[in-house]
Amino acid sequence: MARKQETPKVVEYDRTGDADVLELRPTDVPVPGPGEATVEVICAGISHIDGFIRAGRETEWDADPWPRRSGSDFAGVVVAGDGTFKPGTEVIGHVRAGAQATHVTVPNAALVVKPKEVSWETAGGLFLAGATALDTLDQLKIGPEDTVVISAAAGGVGSIEAQLAKHRGARVIGTCGDRNFDYLRQLGIKPVRYGEGIADRIRAAAGGPVTALIDNFGQDGHALAEDLGVPASRYRSSEDRRHTEVKLLRDDAESIAYGTSLLARLAELARIRAFTLLVSGLYPLEEIGDAYRDLDKLHSRGKVLIGTRMVTTFRTLKARDVHEASA
Repeated sequence: MARKQETPKVVEYDRTGDADVLELRPTDVPVPGPGEATVEVICAGISHIDGFIRAGRETEWDADPWPRRSGSDFAGVVVAGDGTFKPGTEVIGHVRAGAQATHVTVPNAALVVKPKEVSWETAGGLFLAGATALDTLDQLKIGPEDTVVISAAAGGVGSIEAQLAKHRGARVIGTCGDRNFDYLRQLGIKPVRYGEGIADRIRAAAGGPVTALIDNFGQDGHALAEDLGVPASRYRSSEDRRHTEVKLLRDDAESIAYGTSLLARLAELARIRAFTLLVSGLYPLEEIGDAYRDLDKLHSRGKVLIGTRMVTTFRTLKARDVHEASA
């Protein structure tokens, strides 16, 4: 039996604010022109920078017209296009805004074929966190001679950075809270607790010089890098991360091509399981506000994702919710 065609929908908002301003609305999907494809979205990612943009904290979006759309990461199935990607092709893609939708029309240059070994969940949350992580490791030239410290190492960007740094042969120390110790150990990452005395704990864990530090946490990482003797050229701050994310969300041809080159590498790294993307929460598109409120707690490991065709919307109790309730 043919599947019933549903009205395409997209997440939009008419004013700056928190997740409460987001609305799921019917939409007309643009017919793809030359060099474009329309993708039925199966899974989409959400990121902290989406909230910064929505709140009006990112000036590059000040001139964007209203209503505005949200989300950059998606994976799905091509349903129309110019033939570059045949209908039925499973793809991973990126867009400046508007991935949180049932359908998107994007340049072919923003798409790569999804390897069959990569799950929809991994594919849907791959682009912004993964490209930011990979670009940062490339900038720092992380390799086998390095001992690198990564803060917020259980988060969406940090967990990918830590795993890919380890894949490159580096020794990796991840800073985190107590409840994430076992998770990082399972990845082969040495965990170190946040808080007073962290520099001494890192030195003890490193057993030698720390050669690079990536701060995803945003709390005086520069002072910690200096204390550990990390050269300024091999330190990246949370503000550096923000600049990288903004760069990856630009929609000029050069930026799209660069982002897609990183995405292609990430898809292959995911295929060979150089890293795994931990899914902390998976929400239906209709519950986009709840998904962002979950992310905003800053307690999720890995990624919080959106599904457009959920088999069930039944909520299961998360282990981290149990931990927080008993803490």
